[in-house]
Amino acid sequence: MAKDLGPACKQCRREAEKLFLKGERCFSPKCAFERRGFAPGMHGRSMGGRRGRKGGGSGRESDYSRQLRAKQKARRVYGIFERQFRRYYETALRRRGITGLVLLQTLESRLDNVIFRLGFASSRGHARLLVTHGHFTVNGRRTDIPSMVLSAGDVIALREGSRDSTYFKELASVAEARNTLPWLSRDLKTLSGSVLRLPERAEIDGNLNEQLIVEYYSR
Repeated sequence: MAKDLGPACKQCRREAEKLFLKGERCFSPKCAFERRGFAPGMHGRSMGGRRGRKGGGSGRESDYSRQLRAKQKARRVYGIFERQFRRYYETALRRRGITGLVLLQTLESRLDNVIFRLGFASSRGHARLLVTHGHFTVNGRRTDIPSMVLSAGDVIALREGSRDSTYFKELASVAEARNTLPWLSRDLKTLSGSVLRLPERAEIDGNLNEQLIVEYYSR
Protein backbone atom coordinates (compact mmCIF):
# COMPACT_ATOMS: atom_id res chain seq x y z
CA MET A 1 0.00 0.00 0.00
CA ALA A 2 1.33 3.45 -0.92
CA LYS A 3 2.16 5.85 1.89
CA ASP A 4 2.38 9.62 2.05
CA LEU A 5 5.67 10.21 3.83
CA GLY A 6 5.55 14.02 3.65
CA PRO A 7 4.96 16.22 6.70
CA ALA A 8 1.24 16.30 7.52
CA CYS A 9 1.39 19.87 8.82
CA LYS A 10 2.48 21.15 5.41
CA GLN A 11 -0.82 19.92 4.02
CA CYS A 12 -2.75 22.09 6.49
CA ARG A 13 -0.55 25.09 5.67
CA ARG A 14 -1.13 24.59 1.95
CA GLU A 15 -4.90 24.60 2.45
CA ALA A 16 -4.66 27.60 4.80
CA GLU A 17 -6.68 25.86 7.50
CA LYS A 18 -6.33 23.10 10.06
CA LEU A 19 -7.24 19.68 8.68
CA PHE A 20 -6.60 17.98 12.05
CA LEU A 21 -4.39 15.30 10.52
CA LYS A 22 -2.31 14.67 13.67
CA GLY A 23 -4.98 14.20 16.31
CA GLU A 24 -4.36 15.76 19.72
CA ARG A 25 -1.24 17.60 18.52
CA CYS A 26 -3.45 19.84 16.36
CA PHE A 27 -5.06 21.21 19.54
CA SER A 28 -1.75 21.91 21.26
CA PRO A 29 0.77 24.81 20.99
CA LYS A 30 3.04 22.38 19.10
CA CYS A 31 0.77 22.60 16.05
CA ALA A 32 2.88 23.90 13.15
CA PHE A 33 -0.10 25.74 11.68
CA GLU A 34 -0.33 27.92 14.79
CA ARG A 35 3.31 28.92 14.44
CA ARG A 36 3.47 29.14 10.64
CA GLY A 37 0.01 29.68 9.23
CA PHE A 38 1.25 30.41 5.71
CA ALA A 39 1.79 28.20 2.69
CA PRO A 40 4.99 26.08 2.67
CA GLY A 41 7.89 26.95 0.40
CA MET A 42 10.14 29.95 -0.12
CA HIS A 43 7.23 32.08 -1.41
CA GLY A 44 4.78 30.92 1.24
CA ARG A 45 4.52 34.21 3.12
CA SER A 46 3.99 36.31 0.00
CA MET A 47 1.37 33.87 -1.34
CA GLY A 48 -0.89 34.47 1.62
CA GLY A 49 -1.80 30.80 2.03
CA ARG A 50 -4.45 30.22 -0.61
CA ARG A 51 -3.27 32.59 -3.33
CA GLY A 52 -2.10 31.19 -6.63
CA ARG A 53 1.53 30.96 -7.62
CA LYS A 54 1.07 33.03 -10.77
CA GLY A 55 0.35 36.71 -10.82
CA GLY A 56 1.55 37.26 -7.26
CA GLY A 57 -1.84 36.40 -5.83
CA SER A 58 -3.27 39.85 -6.64
CA GLY A 59 -6.12 38.68 -8.91
CA ARG A 60 -9.35 36.86 -8.21
CA GLU A 61 -9.01 33.15 -7.57
CA SER A 62 -10.03 31.24 -10.69
CA ASP A 63 -12.82 28.66 -10.79
CA TYR A 64 -10.27 25.96 -11.57
CA SER A 65 -8.18 26.94 -8.55
CA ARG A 66 -11.18 26.76 -6.21
CA GLN A 67 -12.19 23.38 -7.64
CA LEU A 68 -8.65 22.02 -7.33
CA ARG A 69 -8.28 23.20 -3.75
CA ALA A 70 -11.64 21.65 -2.79
CA LYS A 71 -10.57 18.31 -4.26
CA GLN A 72 -7.12 18.44 -2.70
CA LYS A 73 -8.52 19.31 0.71
CA ALA A 74 -10.91 16.34 0.64
CA ARG A 75 -8.09 14.02 -0.41
CA ARG A 76 -5.90 15.23 2.41
CA VAL A 77 -8.62 15.07 5.05
CA TYR A 78 -9.29 11.40 4.26
CA GLY A 79 -5.65 10.56 3.43
CA ILE A 80 -6.28 9.27 -0.10
CA PHE A 81 -4.10 9.46 -3.20
CA GLU A 82 -5.37 10.88 -6.47
CA ARG A 83 -5.92 7.62 -8.35
CA GLN A 84 -8.04 6.10 -5.61
CA PHE A 85 -9.93 9.34 -5.05
CA ARG A 86 -10.83 9.47 -8.75
CA ARG A 87 -12.08 5.88 -8.57
CA TYR A 88 -14.35 6.85 -5.69
CA TYR A 89 -15.71 9.71 -7.79
CA GLU A 90 -16.30 7.49 -10.82
CA THR A 91 -18.10 4.95 -8.64
CA ALA A 92 -20.27 7.70 -7.14
CA LEU A 93 -21.06 8.94 -10.63
CA ARG A 94 -22.53 5.55 -11.59
CA ARG A 95 -24.65 5.20 -8.46
CA ARG A 96 -28.10 6.62 -7.90
CA GLY A 97 -28.32 9.85 -5.94
CA ILE A 98 -26.48 13.14 -5.80
CA THR A 99 -22.92 12.42 -6.95
CA GLY A 100 -21.18 14.72 -4.47
CA LEU A 101 -23.11 13.38 -1.50
CA VAL A 102 -22.58 9.76 -2.55
CA LEU A 103 -18.84 10.48 -2.82
CA LEU A 104 -18.67 11.90 0.71
CA GLN A 105 -20.77 9.05 2.09
CA THR A 106 -18.35 6.56 0.54
CA LEU A 107 -15.36 8.33 2.06
CA GLU A 108 -17.06 8.44 5.46
CA SER A 109 -17.83 4.71 5.23
CA ARG A 110 -14.19 3.69 4.89
CA LEU A 111 -13.06 1.46 7.74
CA ASP A 112 -10.27 3.80 8.87
CA ASN A 113 -12.67 6.74 8.99
CA VAL A 114 -15.32 4.75 10.88
CA ILE A 115 -12.76 3.75 13.52
CA PHE A 116 -11.74 7.40 13.83
CA ARG A 117 -15.39 8.50 14.10
CA LEU A 118 -16.00 5.89 16.81
CA GLY A 119 -13.24 7.52 18.85
CA PHE A 120 -10.95 4.50 18.78
CA ALA A 121 -8.14 6.51 17.16
CA SER A 122 -6.94 10.10 17.54
CA SER A 123 -6.81 10.72 13.78
CA ARG A 124 -7.55 8.97 10.50
CA GLY A 125 -3.84 8.34 10.05
CA HIS A 126 -3.70 6.67 13.46
CA ALA A 127 -6.79 4.62 12.55
CA ARG A 128 -5.12 3.42 9.33
CA LEU A 129 -2.12 2.27 11.36
CA LEU A 130 -4.31 0.33 13.79
CA VAL A 131 -6.15 -1.36 10.92
CA THR A 132 -3.03 -2.32 8.99
CA HIS A 133 -1.66 -3.90 12.18
CA GLY A 134 -4.74 -6.12 12.29
CA HIS A 135 -6.23 -4.89 15.56
CA PHE A 136 -9.86 -4.86 14.38
CA THR A 137 -12.39 -7.28 12.96
CA VAL A 138 -15.35 -6.57 10.69
CA ASN A 139 -18.32 -8.90 11.18
CA GLY A 140 -16.06 -11.24 13.12
CA ARG A 141 -13.31 -11.45 10.49
CA ARG A 142 -9.92 -9.87 10.97
CA THR A 143 -9.07 -7.28 8.32
CA ASP A 144 -6.06 -5.10 7.59
CA ILE A 145 -7.55 -3.03 4.74
CA PRO A 146 -8.19 0.60 5.83
CA SER A 147 -10.00 1.41 2.56
CA MET A 148 -12.66 -1.24 3.11
CA VAL A 149 -16.05 0.45 2.60
CA LEU A 150 -18.60 -0.55 5.23
CA SER A 151 -22.37 -0.86 4.88
CA ALA A 152 -25.31 -0.52 7.26
CA GLY A 153 -25.27 -3.43 9.72
CA ASP A 154 -21.51 -4.01 9.65
CA VAL A 155 -19.97 -4.54 13.09
CA ILE A 156 -16.44 -3.42 13.97
CA ALA A 157 -14.75 -4.85 17.06
CA LEU A 158 -11.35 -4.97 18.69
CA ARG A 159 -9.59 -8.26 18.01
CA GLU A 160 -9.36 -10.44 21.09
CA GLY A 161 -5.59 -10.77 20.77
CA SER A 162 -5.16 -6.99 20.95
CA ARG A 163 -6.90 -6.43 24.27
CA ASP A 164 -3.70 -6.82 26.30
CA SER A 165 -2.12 -3.84 24.55
CA THR A 166 -1.57 -0.86 26.85
CA TYR A 167 -3.19 1.46 24.34
CA PHE A 168 -6.42 -0.54 24.18
CA LYS A 169 -6.54 -1.08 27.95
CA GLU A 170 -6.72 2.70 28.37
CA LEU A 171 -8.80 3.40 25.29
CA ALA A 172 -12.26 3.18 26.89
CA SER A 173 -11.59 6.09 29.25
CA VAL A 174 -9.96 8.16 26.49
CA ALA A 175 -12.64 7.43 23.87
CA GLU A 176 -15.42 8.40 26.27
CA ALA A 177 -14.49 12.06 25.79
CA ARG A 178 -14.65 11.74 22.00
CA ASN A 179 -18.09 12.26 20.52
CA THR A 180 -19.49 9.76 18.07
CA LEU A 181 -22.08 10.42 15.35
CA PRO A 182 -25.76 9.37 15.11
CA TRP A 183 -25.14 7.08 12.13
CA LEU A 184 -22.83 4.94 14.29
CA SER A 185 -23.33 3.05 17.54
CA ARG A 186 -20.54 2.37 20.03
CA ASP A 187 -19.95 0.09 23.00
CA LEU A 188 -16.96 1.21 25.06
CA LYS A 189 -17.05 -1.83 27.32
CA THR A 190 -16.37 -4.21 24.43
CA LEU A 191 -14.62 -1.58 22.24
CA SER A 192 -16.94 -2.34 19.38
CA GLY A 193 -19.26 -0.38 17.13
CA SER A 194 -21.60 -0.73 14.19
CA VAL A 195 -22.80 1.21 11.17
CA LEU A 196 -26.49 2.02 11.55
CA ARG A 197 -26.96 3.82 8.23
CA LEU A 198 -25.24 6.09 5.74
CA PRO A 199 -24.39 9.53 7.14
CA GLU A 200 -26.51 12.52 6.19
CA ARG A 201 -24.84 15.58 4.69
CA ALA A 202 -25.18 17.55 7.94
CA GLU A 203 -23.20 14.81 9.72
CA ILE A 204 -20.21 15.18 7.37
CA ASP A 205 -17.52 17.88 7.56
CA GLY A 206 -19.15 21.14 6.49
CA ASN A 207 -15.83 22.58 5.29
CA LEU A 208 -15.77 20.14 2.37
CA ASN A 209 -17.34 21.39 -0.86
CA GLU A 210 -18.48 18.37 -2.84
CA GLN A 211 -20.01 20.50 -5.60
CA LEU A 212 -16.61 21.99 -6.46
CA ILE A 213 -15.13 18.47 -6.48
CA VAL A 214 -17.78 17.32 -8.97
CA GLU A 215 -17.11 20.41 -11.10
CA TYR A 216 -13.38 19.64 -11.07
CA TYR A 217 -13.84 16.11 -12.43
CA SER A 218 -16.57 17.22 -14.86
CA ARG A 219 -14.27 19.59 -16.77
